[in-house]
Amino acid sequence: MSANGTMPISDLAPRSDDLTDYDHAHMTLYLRLFDAVESGASMHEICKVLFKVDADKEPERARKMYDSHLARAQWMTQHGYRKLLEGGNG
Repeated sequence: MSANGTMPISDLAPRSDDLTDYDHAHMTLYLRLFDAVESGASMHEICKVLFKVDADKEPERARKMYDSHLARAQWMTQHGYRKLLEGGNG
């Protein structure tokens, strides 16, 4: 956790079949990411605003963050939401 009590954004989102503490901590991030993609924001814009990463200066890192978090957000809409509704991680 960071000094302000929030979990920092990792370079790679989890790749688990279960909900993780990271998922719970970053649910809003996943929603904001979907909104940004749907509104046509570029990867560069999304990385700058959501991940605080300059994609021009760190293109590989930005791509990994964008791709892994978008994949996890998609997993949440396909599978993770069921686990949330069941009230657990498994």
